[in-house]
Amino acid sequence: MDFRLSEDLLAMKETVREFVANEVEPHAMDIEREDRVPEDILDRSRRLGLFGLSIPEAYGGMGLDMVGKAAIFEELGKTINGYTTILGAHNGIGSVGIVAFGNEDQRRRYLPKMATGEWIGAFALTEPQAGSNAANLQTTAVRKGDRYILNGQKIYCTNAPIARVFTVMAVTDPAKGA
Repeated sequence: MDFRLSEDLLAMKETVREFVANEVEPHAMDIEREDRVPEDILDRSRRLGLFGLSIPEAYGGMGLDMVGKAAIFEELGKTINGYTTILGAHNGIGSVGIVAFGNEDQRRRYLPKMATGEWIGAFALTEPQAGSNAANLQTTAVRKGDRYILNGQKIYCTNAPIARVFTVMAVTDPAKGA
């Protein structure tokens, strides 16, 4: 595997470095105190394409591989966790499930709006009895026609207050442990 960064990726990395230093970091204490990222920072993140790192170019994202995402998150990791977590959850479990396992209709419906950050992805795992231990989940998903009926509780959901799309971890077949 080639770990060298392209000129375009190096330029993007520098842009993100400057953005973090000049536009995010000066607000880090406010973000921490208010437990909220200002909308203008999220808007600038959208314009920079930071919500589309994991989403293929065909759906409006950057389609970065793991090395590319790591390079960008190296810079994002230099600031307040509350901001970086939004992008990490969205570009990770929040969107990758649709990229990897969604059907074409789901990809066309969700990914373009997720790539622009119009729709932010969330991740729901943690439960009252199981914590974040996926092997002990109690929430179930039962297929009814072309939908799933969810039953259970989540006590923490990364990005929930600002999300439009949710990846919910649930048991579909207890006999298989899945």
